[in-house]
This record gives sequence, C-alpha cells and structure tokens, in this order.
Amino acid sequence: MTSERDEPKWLTAKEQEAWRLYMDGNNRLMSALGRSLNDRHDLSLAEYRILVMLSEAPDGALRMSDLADGVLSSRSRLTHQIRRMEQEKMVVRSSCPDDGRGVLATITEEGRRRLAEAAPTHVDDVRNYLIDLLSADELDMLARVFARVEHTLADR
Repeated sequence: MTSERDEPKWLTAKEQEAWRLYMDGNNRLMSALGRSLNDRHDLSLAEYRILVMLSEAPDGALRMSDLADGVLSSRSRLTHQIRRMEQEKMVVRSSCPDDGRGVLATITEEGRRRLAEAAPTHVDDVRNYLIDLLSADELDMLARVFARVEHTLADR
C-alpha cells in the first residue's frame, strides 16, 4: 500500500519541459566546449579546468584533494587525469611539504603555455554559445539560479 508521502511529486509539463531543455542545453554546451578545446588545442574540458584552477592557485599548486573538490571530480578520476597530464608535461606531482601523506599538483611552464593558447578559444566559445545569447537581466538571473543550486548541493 502506497501512501501519499511515498508518491513522488511529479514534474508538471512546464517543469518537465524546463528540466529537459536545461539537461539537453547543458549537455550540448559542454560537448561543444570540450570538442572545440580538443580539436583546436588537444585539451579536454577537464584538463582545461584543472589548468585554470592550478594557474589561479598560490604558487600554481594545490593538494590533489582540494583540486578534486574544485573541479568536482572523484579523487581516483582526478589521479588518472593528472597522470595523463604529467605525461604531457603540463603538471607535476610532489609530496606536500606540510603533510607527507598529501600530494600536490603543480602547473608547469608547459601547462601555462597550453592554457594561454587555449583560453582565447574557450572564452570565445563561452561567449558565442552562452553569454552573448543572454541579456544582462537574464545573465543575472542565471547567476542567481545557479548560486542557489550550488549552495543547496555544496555539502552533498
């Protein structure tokens, strides 16, 4: 026997349409951004995000655990990604000086060079595929909506 409490609150037709448009639009946007970086700079979107985070960190270095949290990745997935990036000389790993158990990832000059080459492409794509399609009010609304989503999900 199912009570009303057990029954999900199904999406209305309007909510379902908005949800599907968001999912499809986000998937297409991320695919387009990733494809462009890969085709033009031989970088994945994940690699680009890692290079950005490291380039903005003090001394270009972050603990692997902090980097994983920052790029919303599992630690094992990030370790695999960093290993590949190390092979391409974009990053190096080293022991954390404060904690021998911790590992630091540090961006290299090659990583900075690759990021500097790819950044204009990425910014142009973000503008063309999203930012320039929105009015100032729509951009403010988008920021407010996703700040709320981020706040809701930040600790989950």
